[in-house]
Parts: sequence; C-alpha cells; structure tokens
Amino acid sequence: MSEWPRRKTRQVKVRDLAIGGGSPVSVQGMIKRPAHDGSAVLAQVTELADAGCDLCRLAVQDAEAASVFGWVARHTTVPLVADIQFDYRLALLAIDAGAAKLRVNPGNLGGPDRLREVALSAAAARVPIRVGVNLGSLDQAIAAKHGYTGQAMAESALQEVRLLEDLGFDAIVISAKAPDVQRTVQAYRALSTRTAWPLHLGVTEAGPGNAGLIKSAVGIGTLLAEGIGDTIRVSLTEDAVAEIDAGYAILQSLGLSERAAELVSCPTCGRCQFDLLPVAQEVARRLRSVPGPLTVAVMGCAVNGPGEARRADVGIAGAAGDQAVLFAGGQVLRSVPAPEAVDELFAQIGRIQSNPSRKERSR
Repeated sequence: MSEWPRRKTRQVKVRDLAIGGGSPVSVQGMIKRPAHDGSAVLAQVTELADAGCDLCRLAVQDAEAASVFGWVARHTTVPLVADIQFDYRLALLAIDAGAAKLRVNPGNLGGPDRLREVALSAAAARVPIRVGVNLGSLDQAIAAKHGYTGQAMAESALQEVRLLEDLGFDAIVISAKAPDVQRTVQAYRALSTRTAWPLHLGVTEAGPGNAGLIKSAVGIGTLLAEGIGDTIRVSLTEDAVAEIDAGYAILQSLGLSERAAELVSCPTCGRCQFDLLPVAQEVARRLRSVPGPLTVAVMGCAVNGPGEARRADVGIAGAAGDQAVLFAGGQVLRSVPAPEAVDELFAQIGRIQSNPSRKERSR
C-alpha cells in the first residue's frame, strides 16, 4: 500500500463505514436515475455496489422522492446519502426514511431554528451531515470579500460548519468543490489547515470523457498525494458506474487501494511483436473481477518486456513467430502461442491467487 502521508482527521461513521481517522479512502457514487422511479434507483444502487461503491447519494427534491428513498433504503445494505436543498422538512423525512447521511448547505435550510431541528434529528438517529459548498452556493458576503475563489469556498464551508458545531453536532464531513482544478485544490488546502473534520474530495461538473477524467484525476490526485482527503466522488457526465471505476483508478494509481488487480502495459514501439491494444483491453476487461493486490503486465516484446515489468506479479509479452512469453518477477516462465496468451495468463493468475503467500511464480 501507499506510503503517502495522511492528514490526521476525526473519524465519522456512516453506519459501519468509517470516514477519516486513518480509515481507507472511500469511493462515493451519485444515482442518476429519476428520483421517483424506485425500481430504477434500486437497480443503479445495486450496479454501483457491484462496482465497489461505498455509499450512494440520491437527490431528495420532494416528499415523493423521500418516500422512494425510504423504499430503496429498505431494499439495500448500501448506505444512502440524502441530497437536500433548501427545504429542511425533506431532511427530516429522509432521516425518518433511513438515510445514513445527509448532504446539506446549512445556510439554506431556512434559519437557525430549522437547522437546529435537522441537527437534533440527525444526532438522535446518528446520521452524519456533509456540509457541501460550491461556487454556486457561496455566502455572498464572503464572495464580495474574497471573490469566487478557493479561499472563499473554504471560508463559506467553515462558516456553515460552525453553525452545526455551535449546536453541539459532532458528525460532520466537508466538501468545497469547484469545476476547475486550481480553485478546488486551493479550497481543500485551506480547509486542511483549519479543521480536523474529514474532507470529501471532488471536482464538480468535471465534464464528459477524457477531459472530465483528467480534470478529476489531477485535482483529486494532487490533494490525495498531499495527504488531504478521506472520501472521494468523481463527478462525470457519464454513466454512474464509470465514476466508481475512475475513483478506484485514482486511488490505485496512488497506492491507496488494493481492491482490484493493477494492469501495466507498454505504450508500444517498433519492437512490438503482437497486436497489443486488443490484448491489453481483453486483459483489462477480465481483471475487473480479479481482486488485488496483484500487478499484471502486458508488454509488446520479449526483449524488454519482462525486464521493464519486473515488479509485475505476472505478465505476457509478444515474441517472434506468433508466440508470446509468460513471465513473473522479470523471469520468463515459458513460451505460449500468442492466441492462447491471455488464457495462459489468467490460468497463472489463478495459480498465484490460490496460494497468495507464495513468493516465487513457478510453472
């Protein structure tokens, strides 16, 4: 696992899931199905859980959505987060319906009396509250003083947190997301020096495709590499499961997750001796169901492949004459026909995982 330093934070429990306090960084997802369609919502919760999602957030925009939220909560073991905006009564309904956590902006719940009612209800039910701030919900006095900056987001979030702290509420998570990396990083860096509450990371509205993935990976990855962040959500204009896959890929790239096997593959060059891209894609597809810790390599040639991928537990590399080599720890185990290389690779993975304490990779 990673040796990145982790910022010390308080621990907040979302049912059995611990956030902060040195707990593993958790991955959150957002339900993107219509909030009133219980069957569709539950189906997506199940899909996200199968992908490794630790907790799912659902928008609760009216009483009917709160009722659907409760029905889904009764049919899943995944902790559900109720996303509440403006109407404090919806927060109360969500708590009664089985919410494991709330996401609110305390300043828009209608005043101190209503906030107190929500906080008391949440405390009695042991439901944490995430104080979520973004550029669209900045306190206007703070925005006038600091502009629409990362510093302003941090100030606004801390102002909202103090409202809960003054009520004695003691299960808080904070987020301060911008749609760009610079302000997002600025906000979380400022928060990390001024509060011990756990931080929920994300670059909001990151967008679709590679642009959204890259923006999210740079922003979230920068902060995690600095030891900042206790839970993450990758916000993409994509299928909900793609966000979970991206979240774990970010964690895995930093050594913060061993949930799935890791694939390394060469970028290819003129020495490549087989059609590497479809092979790597097939290996990646089949590795989705292989747990870590395990590093698997797909390399283009037998000349450099095993040596360059010496740290891999097992791998394959192209060789002359429509052949491939199976290797482990930098040592060639045997040659195999190239069309059979992927099957041979996964047979070897099966042998390794049946005896995970074995250090050498024998034939």
